[in-house]
Amino acid sequence: MSLKAMSRLHSCVKGTSRIAACQLRSNADKERNYEICQRLVREAVVKGAKTVFLPEGFDYIGESGKQSVSMAEPLDGPLMSRYKALAKELGVWLSLGGFHEQGPEEDRSRLFNAHVLLDDAGSIRSVYHKTHLFACQLATSKVSLKESNWCVPGKEICPPVPSPSGSIGLMICYDLRFPEISSILRRDGAEVLTYPSAFTVPTGQAHWEIMLRARAVESQCYVVAAAQVGRHNDKRESYGHSMIVDPWGRVLAQCTDEEECVIVADVEEKELERVRSSMPVLEHRRLDLYTDVQRHSSES
Repeated sequence: MSLKAMSRLHSCVKGTSRIAACQLRSNADKERNYEICQRLVREAVVKGAKTVFLPEGFDYIGESGKQSVSMAEPLDGPLMSRYKALAKELGVWLSLGGFHEQGPEEDRSRLFNAHVLLDDAGSIRSVYHKTHLFACQLATSKVSLKESNWCVPGKEICPPVPSPSGSIGLMICYDLRFPEISSILRRDGAEVLTYPSAFTVPTGQAHWEIMLRARAVESQCYVVAAAQVGRHNDKRESYGHSMIVDPWGRVLAQCTDEEECVIVADVEEKELERVRSSMPVLEHRRLDLYTDVQRHSSES
């Protein structure tokens, strides 16, 4: 199959579809967080959104890894059931990025960082387990995190999911720093790439917008990044600046306040076609060279 054919394999956006990204400041109170999330989702639907994106840790952000693990739920647990009912009630797709899913039976000391995609009937269409686990120690800002201490890494990239807002590629936060995964999703037909996040303030100030726009430009996809914002507890603070970027790298909408907010933008079939046809980068990829580089890398 040609690269051009592969790029259209899952093409599904028709005309124009409105999407929304929600920004919030979660804490360890699940009920409080749910009330804020459902209010923001309802606001997004009133604004015409067909698909609504929530950030990493939308369910909660614990004060420690141990607390986070103790609060985790299975996908068929009470909290996810509430979101399924909400999606069905409002007739909206929900991107729930960064759900604390209970870990495997053989390792209950850790959890999965799961991106769950619900359709407008409240059914789970896909579950992606975060593959790249964040680790960072910045002495200048006292930021020190190692996600692998409480999280099990995912083992696969999920194929893009056709939706009313285009074919959606699922990722989470730190995955933003690894363009290989977005390139694979684009190759497999993604039209919208998602990065639900809880970026630290120093890394967000330095890299957030640059990387989001870069992923949009190189993949020629819409990029949606719903984010956490502000101080969650004594140890955690997030950068915010939730953002929607178009395939040309233009920022269509952005949260600038340090509070909860909803931003909306339109995914346009004509814009995707214009950008991809005017500069068909997918067809220009030299896979003969890249596979050789990968082979040499694995041998070194």
